[in-house]
Amino acid sequence: MLLQRWAFIFNIEIGTPKDIEPAFRQAVRDRADAILVLNSPVLNSRREELAELAIKSRLPTAYGQGEYVQAGGLMSYGPNIVELFRRTSTYVDKIFKGAKPSELPVQQPKTFEFIINLKTAKQNGLAVPPNVLTRADRVIR
Repeated sequence: MLLQRWAFIFNIEIGTPKDIEPAFRQAVRDRADAILVLNSPVLNSRREELAELAIKSRLPTAYGQGEYVQAGGLMSYGPNIVELFRRTSTYVDKIFKGAKPSELPVQQPKTFEFIINLKTAKQNGLAVPPNVLTRADRVIR
């Protein structure tokens, strides 16, 4: 297992970009073992800042989108966004051909990705076990 234990679970609300750095300070103060960043418009535009603060705070951080890992985050697990957009185009095509949007079925994501950034793991002093690396869909070295 990449993370051995969780001290406790708590929720820090981030409503604006100015709340990001204090949230990390609070997590360190509260001795969090790791952070899970949920998707939000405020955080999506601050991926690099989140990655830098996580490294600076030495907090392993997981995300729901691979773009965060490409920006320097540690790891992500979530739907493949590119695949979701491709599937959305089929809906648009059906609507343009006369289908009623209310009659189209709701679909769940089909493709999920597990991405690990080994550079970030090294900066955080984390050793990623080989069996975890073999499970990853993509490894950033």
